[in-house]
Amino acid sequence: MKYAAGKVAGALFFVAASQFIIGLVVAEARYTGYSISTNYISDLGVGTSATIFNSSVFLMGLLILIGAYFVQRAFNFKLLTLLLILTAIGAMGVGVFTENSGNVHGVVSLIAFLFGGLSSIASYRLLKRPFSVIAVILGLMALGALGLFGAQTYLNLGAGGMERMIVYPILLWGAGFGGYLLANNEKADVQKPQ
Repeated sequence: MKYAAGKVAGALFFVAASQFIIGLVVAEARYTGYSISTNYISDLGVGTSATIFNSSVFLMGLLILIGAYFVQRAFNFKLLTLLLILTAIGAMGVGVFTENSGNVHGVVSLIAFLFGGLSSIASYRLLKRPFSVIAVILGLMALGALGLFGAQTYLNLGAGGMERMIVYPILLWGAGFGGYLLANNEKADVQKPQ
């Protein structure tokens, strides 16, 4: 049942993004003196906030990985499935290889950021307007912010603020994409990739 698999994927993506947003806020509150402008998101993966942050980001990746399986079952969209798998691997890697792990942490973070933005853009082929356009815009915002972050151009947001300009659009897309798949169960409501 293709549309049942789409609904399962939608539920998984919605929960993945939502629980991470909540986990992020809780971890920030537990980290004494934390600044969303000057601290990196991954600073939450060490110290008093580590258990909450690392388990939440790992769970997000795991749920995305399982959701990718259901996207493939529902829509046979290999490109999006691959991008989602890579995003999931990156997110789970961030939970396992904290910033104290050296270069490997930077690599898994880049994988999560890059392929999360690309997943958002690729998903337009399953979506109807206006959400298809919103998904592309969110993906481009994340990738643009990733480029600025890599160039250490923070636009007065600080490193942590610019990093959030990568992550927040991806999370918003993930929750929205999940809701879209949950709400649209008829053949006419979901576009088939060509």
